[in-house]
Amino acid sequence: MLKKTIKYTDYNGEVREEDFFFNLSKAELTEMQLSVDGGMTEFVEKIIKTRNTPELMELFKKIILKSYGEKSLDGKRFIKIDENGKPLSIGFSQTEAYSELYMELATDSKAAAAFINGVVPGDLATQLNDEQHKKELVEKMFGSNSDLAKNLELETEEKKETKKEEK
Repeated sequence: MLKKTIKYTDYNGEVREEDFFFNLSKAELTEMQLSVDGGMTEFVEKIIKTRNTPELMELFKKIILKSYGEKSLDGKRFIKIDENGKPLSIGFSQTEAYSELYMELATDSKAAAAFINGVVPGDLATQLNDEQHKKELVEKMFGSNSDLAKNLELETEEKKETKKEEK
């Protein structure tokens, strides 16, 4: 789960800074993978090969909205649908907080990589904690020459340097 603090100006001109939560369960990731012919990886590779930026941005929008929700007070549930059966992401998408997040991910590949890594389920994230596995996943999703893959590689190098300095 990713807790993201977003600063934005609401429609009354008030500057706000709020925490928002994003998470994709294993079931949701599997559903996304199976919802596209050839799987999500092949779909993303096709988008990248054809340099179809609008389709890639549509995918980011889908990931943002599919992962948005609210954590229950007891922490047992991650709520994405209200009591009337409507996705909470509808309300979120109508805020400037959504717009700020979308623009950040659209213009900053490092932030986009961090967001995607953050919404992956905890136990999958633990499995992906092995930097090589994480790099391979990002490369499969976004191509080895993508800015996301390059930034992940830089992030990995920075972590190694930090660990060396700590010793």
